[in-house]
Formats: sequence, structure tokens, C-alpha cells
Amino acid sequence: MARIPSAAVAATGLVGGYGVARWTGKRQLGGAVLAAAGTAAAVQWRRAAGGRAARALGAAYVAAFAGSHPLAKKVGAWPSVLGVAGAVALASWAVADRRS
Repeated sequence: MARIPSAAVAATGLVGGYGVARWTGKRQLGGAVLAAAGTAAAVQWRRAAGGRAARALGAAYVAAFAGSHPLAKKVGAWPSVLGVAGAVALASWAVADRRS
């Protein structure tokens, strides 16, 4: 089975979590998507780059989620979510995926 890069998992969690919350009107469901993808990415980060890197990338993932809210007030919801998802994906690739 093909391995999905952690960068794609993390970006999909941020974008998918927002999309699910927006389209269903259920923020908790979007949060579940966000948490599931974040957990899956964290497992991959730990395997690829170790615990310290996984904690740093996990903090970046949570900070991106939190930071997308005030950023959305300036640039709009979708641009904000896509921007932070791209930033987390780039960090994930640089720290964990580039090695494989």
C-alpha cells in the first residue's frame, strides 16, 4: 500500500476539518476530522523524524488551526485555511517527509 506523505495528511486535516464544519454546520464534526488527521500525521512525524520533531510539528499544526481564525478576518476564511495548511505541509515535508 502506498504511503501518504505526512504533509498531505496534515494539510488535509486542516482543510478537511474546516470544510466539514462549514458544510455540515457541525463544528464538533470538523474538529473530529482535524483531530484524526493531526493524530495520524503525528504518528508519521514520530516515525520519520522522532519525538521532538513530532511535538514541534504538532504544535505548528495546533498553532495553524488557532492562527487561521484571526487571519480569516483579514483575508477571508478559505484563503486563511489554505495558507496555514500550506505552511504546515511545507514544514512537515521539510522536517519529516523529505527524508523518505
